[in-house]
Amino acid sequence: MCITRFMVSYTSQVAKSHKKFTAQLSRAKTRQACLNAYWKHKKEHEVLLRRHLKEELAQVNKKKAKMAYK
Repeated sequence: MCITRFMVSYTSQVAKSHKKFTAQLSRAKTRQACLNAYWKHKKEHEVLLRRHLKEELAQVNKKKAKMAYK
C-alpha cells in the first residue's frame, strides 16, 4: 500500500498535540481552564483522526477497485 505524506506525520502531529495539551493543563489555574484545555485538545485530536482514517479508507478503496469480484 502507498503511504501518503500525511500518514507518516500523523504520529508526530498527535505527539505534538499531546505535548501542547500537557503544557496547557499544567498552566491551568482553574477548573474551567482544565476543561477548556481538554475540549480544545479533543477537537484537535478528532480532526487529525478523521483525516487519517479518510486517507486509510481511500487506500482500501483503491486496493479494492483493482480486485475482481468473486
